[in-house]
Amino acid sequence: MKGFILSLLLATASFSVFAGSTTSGVSATGYTQTKYPIVLVHGLFGFDRIAGVDYFHAIPQALTRSGAKVFVAQVSATNSSEKRGEQLLQQVRWVLAVTGAKKVNLIGHSHGSPTARYVASVAPRYVASVTSVGGVNKGSEFADVVRKTFSQGSSGEAVAVGAAKALSGLISVLSGGSHLPQDPLASLNSLTTKGSLAFNAKYPEGIPTSRCGEGRYRESNGVYYYSWSGTSTATNIFDITDPVLFVTGLFFSEPNDGLVGRCATHLGRVIRSNYRMNHLDEVNQFFGLHHLFETDPVTVYRQHANRLKRQGL
Repeated sequence: MKGFILSLLLATASFSVFAGSTTSGVSATGYTQTKYPIVLVHGLFGFDRIAGVDYFHAIPQALTRSGAKVFVAQVSATNSSEKRGEQLLQQVRWVLAVTGAKKVNLIGHSHGSPTARYVASVAPRYVASVTSVGGVNKGSEFADVVRKTFSQGSSGEAVAVGAAKALSGLISVLSGGSHLPQDPLASLNSLTTKGSLAFNAKYPEGIPTSRCGEGRYRESNGVYYYSWSGTSTATNIFDITDPVLFVTGLFFSEPNDGLVGRCATHLGRVIRSNYRMNHLDEVNQFFGLHHLFETDPVTVYRQHANRLKRQGL
């Protein structure tokens, strides 16, 4: 069982690396021309770009073509939400310095959601909005299973942590982030239900008070909060990552995207939480393959940028 779960984790993370980017160019349409720059924040075992391969496949280019200023953050592939948040905060300050903007719009996928939420909570003066995409906002039942499978301090935990650290270290080196510290165990603990609830007690902005409701659309700190996610696991027969997410999705007691349950993704204003997308479709991976009868993920990002624009953000 332990080896099976570890294999699923590593396979899911490894498949993410192959989602390349193929589009470029700029258009003056202004459809996605937000007032403030957009900063995309990757999730667990994520990266900004490796050898021309984007984590957010074709998304930065699509947003830029129609007017947005887009930056892709690079934080630790594995670490706690707070440590990743501090790294993101430094990059947000850099974006503000180079653009002259007063604030940014943060869009975080998976573990990128609590990472972005941390910045908005400790430095709201820099943040216009936070958008959670398949975000682990109330924990992941799959992370709970992994945490219980590898008992604390056991040899199995040590082997799993070593393998995860090697993978996250390789991702970091290939993406030019070798200076970033990696801590797989801190990531796992952050993504469990227990870890997420502890995080939410410190940084509660946007979190729904009910199990599956909506949070406050605009918090007292002035930041706007949005979220969207999917509830499908196998969405395209040509996508080799689908079988992995189908299996991981079996560990959940509610509809899920393969790695996060539907209600656990809710934050602020819930745009929609039942797209026919899995956890990787949400960032347009694998090579843009997705459900044939669902909105293209790139279109969802463009629509949201336009939403932010119309909101004056």
